Amino acid sequence: MEYLSRHIDAALLKWKEAPTHKPLLLRGARQVGKSTSVRRLGKTFRHFLEINFEKQPELKDIFRRIRNPREICSALSGITETPVTAGETLLFFDEVQDCDEAIKSLWFFKEDYPEMHVVAAGSLLEFALKKISSFGVGRIRSLFMYPLSFDEFLRAGGHGVWADMIRRADADNPVLPQVHNAIVEQYRVFNIVGGMPSSVAAWCSTNDYHQSALELQDIIQSYDDDFWKYETEEVSAALLRRTLSSVVAQRGRKFIYSKVEGDHRASEVKAALDLLVNAGLVTPVGMSSAHGLPLGSEVNPKFTKYMFIDQGLLLRMLGLEFGDQRELRENILTGNAADLVNKGELAELIVGQEILKGSDPMIKPSLYYWENISRGSDAEVDYVMPLGGKVLPVEVKAGTSGKMKSLRMFMESRKLQHGVRTSLENFGRLPIPAPAGESFIEIIPIYGISRLSAKSTMQ
Repeated sequence: MEYLSRHIDAALLKWKEAPTHKPLLLRGARQVGKSTSVRRLGKTFRHFLEINFEKQPELKDIFRRIRNPREICSALSGITETPVTAGETLLFFDEVQDCDEAIKSLWFFKEDYPEMHVVAAGSLLEFALKKISSFGVGRIRSLFMYPLSFDEFLRAGGHGVWADMIRRADADNPVLPQVHNAIVEQYRVFNIVGGMPSSVAAWCSTNDYHQSALELQDIIQSYDDDFWKYETEEVSAALLRRTLSSVVAQRGRKFIYSKVEGDHRASEVKAALDLLVNAGLVTPVGMSSAHGLPLGSEVNPKFTKYMFIDQGLLLRMLGLEFGDQRELRENILTGNAADLVNKGELAELIVGQEILKGSDPMIKPSLYYWENISRGSDAEVDYVMPLGGKVLPVEVKAGTSGKMKSLRMFMESRKLQHGVRTSLENFGRLPIPAPAGESFIEIIPIYGISRLSAKSTMQ
């Protein structure tokens, strides 16, 4: 399979070339491309040694017996007949969650062998890290990875020129109308194919939705097969499956524990959700009062949405479990731009995911929304995020329809001068008349929304 260029590649290369470098943890859900990106980085070294603790469990004993990182490297070199030399070799520990001692060895690489380039990754890494108290404080650097963004999707499909045009565009210099329409059509495809690397690769090589759907089905099955690994005394694999199905069913809405199939206590469902979050399959979107920063200081824990990892996987699960995938697919492929936002039920998910994917990979971001919970009010802003030391509200809308009452209400109550409407319109700006003063609503197409998080420090 041809390598799909990823934004994380630049961060990995920067880490390699830094005069000092801590051991690196690449973190993210299963099958988002972590190992592939590290192997790509390995091609820039003279030597590359990959240790996979699932496939090579016998090598765990080295880390149990030896603490000195130089001796570890010597032992690995002798067993694999691969030179392990500082400055010339990239040492990669894959599926490192299967070997706690290998994780702990990263501490000693930082202290005793800092010139060696070491990367570790694992699909269930978060579970292992939680078992190790005060893991690597100040000694380890983390990078967070997600499925492909729309920018990466365009580049994978040979549309890098369009991706560059999106990056340069703004309200004063929107994308050319003909190009804008073509990009919207690619966004339509992105709704169905999603951003999982194997699905994108299948689409790019065949232009066949069925082939990408087969890849997505394999991923869903692999997630399901992993559930037994997450189990605790309180949470069974069956509860995890039911909870994930309920996340899909309750997409875009406040999550209600009692809607999870079966007779489960709220504490059990909460524990299952925490496990799914740790696995990277869902992301919480907290409801913040958003009077100021940090947004996390004003979260109401009773109001939380849960966002699934990928829209392509979401559609596949809808078809498998709820039987309504066909209607959504038809609407995506044949509907107008407004339908893609309002009726496709994917726009809010994609916007949230694009905000995550566009953020600094060294920071694990959090997502928030705002809702007026006063009786009789239905005002809600889809996302609120920090930008320039202030709160930035982001509302997902269709076309030019709607008065954006919630967005305007929020901006007025918080005395904000800048808000964002994201839709499938071209870039633009809507002034807000007096008495709001010099205020405006910036229009950013959904396909360019990740640029916001590039300017933001997620809190």
